[in-house]
Amino acid sequence: MPVKALVLRTAGTNCDEETQFAWEQAGAEAERVHVNRLIENPKRLADYQILTIPGGFSYGDDIAAGKIFANQIVHHLADVVQEFLAADRLVLGICNGFQVLVKCGLLPGSDGARVTLAQKATLTSNDRGLFEDRWVHLRVDTDRCVFLGQGEVIDMPIAHAEGKFVPADAMPIEALEKGNQIAVRYVDTDGNTGAGYPWNPNGSVGDVAGLCDATGRIFGLMPHPERNVLPWHHPHWTRRGAGKEGGGLRVFRRGVAYFA
Repeated sequence: MPVKALVLRTAGTNCDEETQFAWEQAGAEAERVHVNRLIENPKRLADYQILTIPGGFSYGDDIAAGKIFANQIVHHLADVVQEFLAADRLVLGICNGFQVLVKCGLLPGSDGARVTLAQKATLTSNDRGLFEDRWVHLRVDTDRCVFLGQGEVIDMPIAHAEGKFVPADAMPIEALEKGNQIAVRYVDTDGNTGAGYPWNPNGSVGDVAGLCDATGRIFGLMPHPERNVLPWHHPHWTRRGAGKEGGGLRVFRRGVAYFA
């Protein structure tokens, strides 16, 4: 039986088709489902092994990026999401999806992560006050996340106005580092952190581009792995050769391989 991935969308989501395609390229059977359909029948979530919240601008980011979508999950889907996680399933949040996971409490989370509006971090406006649309280099800094391989440097594009990661006092950056939860960091062309703008395009504390929870099964990141799936997705593919696949595809392949 193929691994089944749910791509959960809502008004303003605009990366759901690319995310479905990425899962399919990785060997999964993927389906796009509107959140209202899942709220009508929450038990439907048990049909999937992977829950994905893709990028976009859910509800226009009218209150704060991802906040309304996060509220829907907390108030309508918390119980089934907890059951889903207890069954050793995976969760991936990309860009707006990362914002949703942070604002419904699943990231950074804690041991036995719970769906809750008690945030321990936020993703707020970029330092320059502008929408940033560019390619970045990411270094994998954890061996915990099932979607990643420690030490890798992966190129991905970003496209966001509220991507600056800021931890709360209750879980400072040092605690996340000690817990091995900083999954990916923005780095320069030599793989070094601390390079500033444009390498860190939003001013994220600690150059954080993505987090995992304590189990490594919940992963969120601001850059878009689904936009670097085919070799010619990368802007430099004609110079360095097409290769077999884009670097972002490995995120989806590892998610599928978890259930092999």
